[in-house]
Amino acid sequence: MTRLVVVGGGRMGEALVAGLLAAGWADPSELVLVEKVEARRRQLGRRFAGVDVRTEPVASEGAVIVVKPDDVEAACAAVAGAGTGRVLSIAAGVRLHKLEAWLGAGVPVVRAMPNTPALVGEGAAAAAAGSAASEADLGWAEGILGAVGSVVRVPEDQLDAVTGLSGSGPAYVFLVAEALIEAGVSSGLPREVSTSLVTQTLLGSSRLLAESGQGPEALRASVTSPGGTTAAGLGVLESRAVRTAFLEAVLAATERSRQLADP
Repeated sequence: MTRLVVVGGGRMGEALVAGLLAAGWADPSELVLVEKVEARRRQLGRRFAGVDVRTEPVASEGAVIVVKPDDVEAACAAVAGAGTGRVLSIAAGVRLHKLEAWLGAGVPVVRAMPNTPALVGEGAAAAAAGSAASEADLGWAEGILGAVGSVVRVPEDQLDAVTGLSGSGPAYVFLVAEALIEAGVSSGLPREVSTSLVTQTLLGSSRLLAESGQGPEALRASVTSPGGTTAAGLGVLESRAVRTAFLEAVLAATERSRQLADP
């Protein structure tokens, strides 16, 4: 029996397979990647030598559903028909009760919300267990998601907030990057110089936050001298209610996630 079937050969499905192979989670011969589009199948087959890239699932110990929300029901039916031990779904907005109904009684299901930095192995994901999922099933799902980033556990009713925060979060960060690059250009820097500085500043700041053991408040304070340049810049951001704007953005994205899941 195949160890894992990944249903969906888009960018996230490709990233998952790449991460699992790079982490040594599985050998290529233990994986099946399901993709309907012939040209994409050929492309994936060239990248993942030894992985069975096909049009339909096979019997497996576990399956990952990585398709668009409108295609999830059909994917669940195909996986259930082939036979699988458990399922991890990373399809946005599809509730556990629907997944369980489509897969059939007794199939353990874990639902997760990863984000796009998983494409470079630095994703942030949250996972929620279905009614039949055990501790072992959650650990299995975390092992898969952990191959492309970090994972936390939450109850399903918090996944909409996860979507609004970390799911949509990369877009907020990219908007900040765009604004900072334009600010550098407006201040007289060549665009390529501004882009390089902003990219490294965001990367370095993220690593400092992750590795220093200090919270964002302490790190911000350590950069901000009274009456200095950083204080002047932060004063403008606070006067424009940037902090409130981010809060409202996350709340709006969270509410939209709820609306899409429960129309």
